Amino acid sequence: MMENKRLILQLLKFGIVGVIAAFVDVGVLVLLKELLHMDVLSASAISFCVSVTVNYILSMSFVFKSKEQSKLREFVVFVLLSVGGLCLNQLILWIGVRFTSVYYLIIKLLAMVIVPIYNFVTRKIFLESKEK
Repeated sequence: MMENKRLILQLLKFGIVGVIAAFVDVGVLVLLKELLHMDVLSASAISFCVSVTVNYILSMSFVFKSKEQSKLREFVVFVLLSVGGLCLNQLILWIGVRFTSVYYLIIKLLAMVIVPIYNFVTRKIFLESKEK
């Protein structure tokens, strides 16, 4: 029972961190796309990378108990796991922009529902200490 409460609290923290990172992601995306007139895929790749950095700092400070002694190694693993999320994000955006007439921010919102599931599961498996 205690483990369930711990997991629920962790999911809530993950959600809060995710919302903050999502605001960073969308904010940078809109800034690059609308103000600097970058193409949507380039702007999305950059915004995703900025949000991953913010997400790493917040996740490893407030959500997951690190199993790594080396913060550099931990960050590298976090980034590598995030590359899978970036690929998934880009694939969803590419399909949505290329094959539908749906506004790019609506497609981005869809990606922002799917990618966090991948992120939580992979970070829990590869970055979190199993110690209680």
